[in-house]
Amino acid sequence: MAKRDVIGEFDTVILGAGAAGMMCAAQAAARGGRVLVLDHAKAPGEKIRISGGGRCNFTNLDVKPQRFISANPHFAKSALSRYTQHDFIALVAAHGIAYHEKTLGQLFCDESATLVIAMLVAEMERAGAQLELGASVENVAKTESGFSIRVSIEGKSRAITARNFVVACGGKSIPKMGATNYGYKLAEQFGLAVTETRAGLVPLVFGPETMAGSRELAGVACDARVSCNKTTFDEALLFTHRGLSGPAILQISSYWREGQPVEVNLAPKLNVLEALKARRKRDGRKAVGTVLADLLPKRLAAEIASATAAKGNIADMNDKALGALADAVNRWRVVPMGTEGYRTAEVTLGGVDTAGLNSRTMEARDVPGLYIIGEVVDVTGWLGGYNFQWAWSSGWAAGQAIAAASD
Repeated sequence: MAKRDVIGEFDTVILGAGAAGMMCAAQAAARGGRVLVLDHAKAPGEKIRISGGGRCNFTNLDVKPQRFISANPHFAKSALSRYTQHDFIALVAAHGIAYHEKTLGQLFCDESATLVIAMLVAEMERAGAQLELGASVENVAKTESGFSIRVSIEGKSRAITARNFVVACGGKSIPKMGATNYGYKLAEQFGLAVTETRAGLVPLVFGPETMAGSRELAGVACDARVSCNKTTFDEALLFTHRGLSGPAILQISSYWREGQPVEVNLAPKLNVLEALKARRKRDGRKAVGTVLADLLPKRLAAEIASATAAKGNIADMNDKALGALADAVNRWRVVPMGTEGYRTAEVTLGGVDTAGLNSRTMEARDVPGLYIIGEVVDVTGWLGGYNFQWAWSSGWAAGQAIAAASD
């Protein structure tokens, strides 16, 4: 994008050149408003770039408000219904970006996530928004006419004023990408409440003395049904060197709280007890570990057999012993030590309390001209493109509101 002086008056200053910030900028500038986007990174959309294994799971075909977590489960409905997944898909298609559905409605770029970043930058440029990278905000203050912002660019401190200020700098997940809690601090500075924040969509950690934390199982994967707090996910599970991961675990991590058990069904399509009884009748002379290995990955079968002290031929095991073995597969209960934290979390749960925001415009109710969008808000989606859709929808809602107010 063309460089212009970062000094003087703007209609809108947006802090954060991520998914929500760039979407907001393209909308806010579309009707002639002078819009400046600031980011401390060297390139825009860094989380977009690394998402989806570098191919960006940019939305989901089956977006529903029920698949978002918030203290107010109704808050996200307005933005999600006015700028839908189909709207974003149409934008992607208009830019000639090829994509495909991977699983469960998840849409990925056929090529690179950088195409989505280039699309957003092009949309901003077409609308006339200005992007300034390597910029650190030193201070933001409310004035009678809007906001005064002190920003450092290339070691030089600049003074900027704006009628609107948009906080779009994300949450605390993946700090190596530059994530901080600055967005929450800004919100609190202007009197908005911030709910408890914690890592979401994150692997669970277990002690090495447990089967879940056994290094012998690292790399083993299987389909699983994982449940906690009346919520269940049927997806893949992966054993790691520190515990459990994979889509099913990442999903349930957003619903799990410290000290709570998680129930895992390692063979969700199979009644293991009935299968074992049938094999006892048909293959009684086979070792129980061998029979179990026909139903599960071999290393996992061996670990379960060892953990339940199941040995000898299956014919020698009574119904009670088979029941205990089956429960270790179909009803395995584990209590995580914790999560891997923000280092590997895909999102931040919690954030700026939605009670202080207008759900249609994303504007702070008591601070005219202040908008909060994207991950920094207390709205967190499921794994699978939902959080990007929230970024697109909330950014669009704020940008539209800003543009309409300037007419």
